[in-house]
Amino acid sequence: MPPTASPSSTINKTRPGSNRQLKVAIVGLCHLHPRSYMPLFAMIPATRVVAVVESDPVMREAFAKDFSVPGYADLDAMLDQAKPDIAAIFLPHIDCPAAAIRCVRKGVHVMVEKPMAVSADAAQSIVTVAHAAKVKMTTGYCWRLHPVAREIKRIVASGIIGDVIGAEGRCAAGRLTRYLEGNSPWILEKAKSGGGPIYNLGVHWIDLFRWILQDEVTEVSGQNVKINRNYDIEDNSFAHLRFNKGTMLALDISYTVPDSYPYGRELYIGLRGTRGVLSWAPAYEGQKDVLQICSDDPALSGSPVRSLEFNLEGVKGYSGYMGREYVRAFVDAVRTGGEPPVTGEDGVAALRVVEAVYQAAAEKRWVAVKS
Repeated sequence: MPPTASPSSTINKTRPGSNRQLKVAIVGLCHLHPRSYMPLFAMIPATRVVAVVESDPVMREAFAKDFSVPGYADLDAMLDQAKPDIAAIFLPHIDCPAAAIRCVRKGVHVMVEKPMAVSADAAQSIVTVAHAAKVKMTTGYCWRLHPVAREIKRIVASGIIGDVIGAEGRCAAGRLTRYLEGNSPWILEKAKSGGGPIYNLGVHWIDLFRWILQDEVTEVSGQNVKINRNYDIEDNSFAHLRFNKGTMLALDISYTVPDSYPYGRELYIGLRGTRGVLSWAPAYEGQKDVLQICSDDPALSGSPVRSLEFNLEGVKGYSGYMGREYVRAFVDAVRTGGEPPVTGEDGVAALRVVEAVYQAAAEKRWVAVKS
């Protein structure tokens, strides 16, 4: 066990402009992502993982050995002794707010794995404390950092496809068994996770469309479909989201993709405007993505149908290229005092939409999203 820390131990806040290497702590291992984040931090010279916190001794010792970092059973002991600058939190959603707030009150910047909490109000509690402590926080909506997503946002803003009338997002990612095999069975318990695929996966697409359209969801309808009999979460969620400027988004989110599907995920993004359409079937951790565009806009005259290829460098780790850029952007925000590309407020906004979807499904009516 690490030596006992003195009660006077403090955390040194990172000052904007500082060039010293930032110390990172991994908090929680009963999750699919902690190990796959390690290559991402290793690729960012400005960071060094210095500690891991996990109450399960077997998981803690294995991780500590594999990555040559000290292991701690207690979060407060780690904060006092390792003195990290950044904490990457991968706890059950119900436990994320308390742990994040403990870190924030020590002056530690936090990366709280999405969706941050089991309710929007609980997620907001982290945001409120982080602002008061003047530390940076983010949550894992890394799709904003994908070059195809950035090109889609640029095209929408340019008006090439006109006013966006309709949109579609599909995300089917693995089966329920992957959480059992990945030492995270808690995610199948609604009290600990918050809900099923719309809560755990749908938030990615909700955030991405908010960002692409630069607009907020005002009203939703929804329907959940339950196939499994062993858990109290649904397997599939279907929702319609109405944005403030009139765009209608249809979401199809599930845990029922076949095991044989490439990368274990079926992903799709589409937008239809008054002048054109675009579509993208993300390769996820693949190295080649294709964006299809069709438009009557004069900017595409002579070639109204285009396929733009994006060849990404191979990056190992969670979400590949965009995962690394997500980590890099947050580290840059910590070092410079700037704003991270994904904020705590973005996380809260996504959860407000999800909560409205669940209410709409239960009450079988359209429900307004709380502001």
